[in-house]
Amino acid sequence: MTLETPRDHCGVFGIYCHDEAALMTYLGLYALQHRGQESAGIVTNDGKRFYFHKNMGLVSEVFNENHLSRLKGNCAIGHVRYSTTGSSLLVNAQPLVINYYYGTMAVAHNGNLTNANELREKLERMGSIFQTTTDSEIVVHLLAKPSFPNKIDRLIYALGEIKGAYSLILMSQEEIIGIRDPHGIRPLVLGKLDEAYVLASETCAFDLIGAHFIRDVEPGEVVIINENGIKSIKPMPDTPHKFCIFELIYFARPDSFFFGKSVHTVRKALGARLAKEHPVSADIVISVPDSGNSAAIGFASESGIPYDRGFIRNHYVGRTFLKPNQMIRNFSTKIKLNPLKDVIEGKRVVVVDDSIVRGTTSKSRIASLRDAGAKEIHMRISCPPHRFPCYYGIDFPSNTELIAAQHNLDEVARFIQADSLGYLSIEGMIEAVGGEKEFCLACFNGDYAIKPECGTTKEILERNNSTVRL
Repeated sequence: MTLETPRDHCGVFGIYCHDEAALMTYLGLYALQHRGQESAGIVTNDGKRFYFHKNMGLVSEVFNENHLSRLKGNCAIGHVRYSTTGSSLLVNAQPLVINYYYGTMAVAHNGNLTNANELREKLERMGSIFQTTTDSEIVVHLLAKPSFPNKIDRLIYALGEIKGAYSLILMSQEEIIGIRDPHGIRPLVLGKLDEAYVLASETCAFDLIGAHFIRDVEPGEVVIINENGIKSIKPMPDTPHKFCIFELIYFARPDSFFFGKSVHTVRKALGARLAKEHPVSADIVISVPDSGNSAAIGFASESGIPYDRGFIRNHYVGRTFLKPNQMIRNFSTKIKLNPLKDVIEGKRVVVVDDSIVRGTTSKSRIASLRDAGAKEIHMRISCPPHRFPCYYGIDFPSNTELIAAQHNLDEVARFIQADSLGYLSIEGMIEAVGGEKEFCLACFNGDYAIKPECGTTKEILERNNSTVRL
């Protein structure tokens, strides 16, 4: 099934020394569900033995009280997954649990290793036998190198070998380790719940369990949590920071915080700047739920055009559903979003969304608004056009599938059948998010912070995109 919107990458969570570690991890993953909806897993550890449960599906589908009661121990890590490298199969669900010479290790990974293929081939030539097709397993094989008996030395060696975007949480019998890539592309935050330390992809996971935020794990930092408390090391060289700006635009939950600002506040600022750059005469502003909501509020506030709910979202759509052939027009769109005819009919409508990828879903949404009686439809996008693919853990397709890479603004507007179309400029986006931070903008301008190890960017992207997704 071809999808229009960018797929979420993954969410990771870990907790050290809490009597209800499995339950806290379940709740943490529940808060991070938006980051991955294909599979979920939890691994716990009582100091002697590891216990795990994982399966395909949502957190609420994978776990019940019986599962959680069998996950013993006061340390746990968890993962929600959308595959970017490795197909959507149970064997690839995380956290991965590996038994090796030095004991047992569990790993949860958010991101993408750009040199995964080269490392995998090298390790297989040296005798490694892989159990999954994920790039995350590469980290464990590197950690198993027998020439480094000291755990920290093995970890530093492994981190020196891998390249790309990653936030990792590792768990051994004695400790939990949080790691963030040198560029800081993927997020990882540190918190505390009573006497327990917590790691997560976003601060919204802390809110649900009652933990308080301490700080971000810094780019290139390794945080080691054990019975001696927290130890921080920075074994990787200083590198320009390139935080993924699309976390702020789309992926992160609106109630999460980055750089001391709520994502909701940042998205409102994006919408306000969008209204300045692309003003229009209209009767109402509506959003495409849910990621477009905050930007639409900002657009309405700045423009003075009233904001209203134009779509009702069905939050109970399952992972799979039957799609009748031509029986219901725009079925795949209407099953998720249905227009409010009383709000739309006879109106000049501004529709605010976070992005346009292929254009097919935007076209269907606009068609549904026409059917509901909209007089005019003006599409406004709270980020610049996506012209380049991402290979840092976000499933943007190859540039041949990105509509803005192949067509100019007028052509895109005609394709989606909007009366007008406006994207936020790169300069306006940077100003709206604060300006002073260093961000990865590769999907907008093609400036990739991490270059491919061999071959062209296009070749590596096409190889990654060829992965079968079921």
